Amino acid sequence: MSTLALHSRVAEQGKLLALQGEHPEALRHYREALRLASQVGAPEMVLRHYAWCVLESLERSGAFEDVISFCQRVEAHYAQQPPSTELARLDLASHRERQGLALLKLQRTTEARERLESAVALAGPGRLPLSERVLSWLRGGLHVDVRRLALEQERHRYWSVRPEAVNPSIALPIPPTVAPR
Repeated sequence: MSTLALHSRVAEQGKLLALQGEHPEALRHYREALRLASQVGAPEMVLRHYAWCVLESLERSGAFEDVISFCQRVEAHYAQQPPSTELARLDLASHRERQGLALLKLQRTTEARERLESAVALAGPGRLPLSERVLSWLRGGLHVDVRRLALEQERHRYWSVRPEAVNPSIALPIPPTVAPR
């Protein structure tokens, strides 16, 4: 039995579920991992990682409005507490990128372009290559369809939940002692 914290093991199970396309159950595991991690005072980076996993499952399941809403809450947080470190600026830029791509998938091209431009400007050149690529297409007047965008997301390793980044040996379903949500 692993000595890893329960939240890590539950989150890993969520990742396995996400890789199988079972996003509603993956989301339940990620949210439980967030709750457990918060209870034990896990570092902020752990909480951010689990929140990022939530965003990925929302996006992969087509819940683009939820992704946009989540990213707007992140933006509001940073409006109250401006990013003071390079990591925080990249975090905000990454959320702007994710929001822009969700907007693009909803065919809200003008808003998507604005978000992606803002993301690239905040992150700096070369930090968000997927956004830079998509922006080059949009600036050239090209239509970016969802299929092409999905291919580029894979090519640019946009997703953090990938088979090679998941450790099935530590995964643990939500224990039965935890009430279903």
